[in-house]
Amino acid sequence: MNKKTVFVGLSGGVDSAVSAALLKKQGYEVVGVFIKTWHPDFLVCNEEEERLDAMRVAAHLDIPFLTFDLADVYKKEVGVYMIREYKMGRTPNPDVMCNKEVKFGAFLKRALAVGADFVATGHYAKVLPLQNFSGLLQPSAGTFPVQNSAKAALLGKGIDPTKDQSYFLWTLNQKQLSNIIFPIGHLKKTEVRRLAKKFKLPVAEKRDSQGICFLGAVDLKEFLKHYIKEKKGKVVNTKGEEIGYHDGVVFHTLGERHGFTITKKSSTDGAYYVIGKDIKKNILIVSQNRVLPLDKGGLRGVELKNTNWISKSCPLKDKSYTCQIRYHGEFLHCRVVCGSKASAKVIFEKPVLVASGQSCVVYDKNVCLGGGVVV
Repeated sequence: MNKKTVFVGLSGGVDSAVSAALLKKQGYEVVGVFIKTWHPDFLVCNEEEERLDAMRVAAHLDIPFLTFDLADVYKKEVGVYMIREYKMGRTPNPDVMCNKEVKFGAFLKRALAVGADFVATGHYAKVLPLQNFSGLLQPSAGTFPVQNSAKAALLGKGIDPTKDQSYFLWTLNQKQLSNIIFPIGHLKKTEVRRLAKKFKLPVAEKRDSQGICFLGAVDLKEFLKHYIKEKKGKVVNTKGEEIGYHDGVVFHTLGERHGFTITKKSSTDGAYYVIGKDIKKNILIVSQNRVLPLDKGGLRGVELKNTNWISKSCPLKDKSYTCQIRYHGEFLHCRVVCGSKASAKVIFEKPVLVASGQSCVVYDKNVCLGGGVVV
């Protein structure tokens, strides 16, 4: 009766399987849960195969197995959100929304409602006790009171830098983190594979899945074209000269160098990158320099909306932090100036190229402080 119950999100992959095995070995009452998500009828998804693999893992570990159908939440909060953002010319991150609304939203809420003490997933991240970082942040003036509860927690990077997924988890809060376990955040992927073989898990040799399930074998742009009409437009250089064409400005994001056609190009020209978009005129602006210098329009700072600071405290405005503006992107040195509770400005040490809608996630060394969505 004293054992804690953990509902583990079993995806059918090796990371969640090892997570469940470790928790059982540590003495928890473990329940495996497969989360059913949404995919449109015109795409083939291997979700049922993944569910069968999750069931095999649960049977091997001799733990109960449940299926939570969260397709409606996934469709509304991830699928529809992503399509809407692209229609408006922004570059959303569906993985961030999946974690916020599905895995640590609807799944966490339902699990706790039916008796779970915790939920766990195979994310490469860590839950850190707040008291270990008392000098890390400053409370803002009455806006973000710091919790003194023993359950107060922060989010840490996974120890494996090639797999760290804290970037996708910046929307979590302390209340959620107090009910979350990341069993493999302290392990490298090679160690996870070794443990999978040691536990003789049926997915030990299974390859890692890539991308978003509802896209299936279709790439993102082909998926979006089922919802957004193509509209041919001009590709221009930084001088405003027309040098090519594209099939719709909303299908492109900053930093891309594929998917559009350059018709006026010399033998000495290098690759062209998208550095700007005129949504109203349906024009792509490209350059052979991926990031423009400041005197040519490069960005030194960005405004964030929908900010979430995990400790409920603003980052220190005079302290240097690092941030990522894309998953596994470069860690950029920056400063953060908070505005209201839901806004902030991030100022970089050097010019950057960042698209509206992307997540900008702020770190103090190995601690994820939170972040926001680029305006």
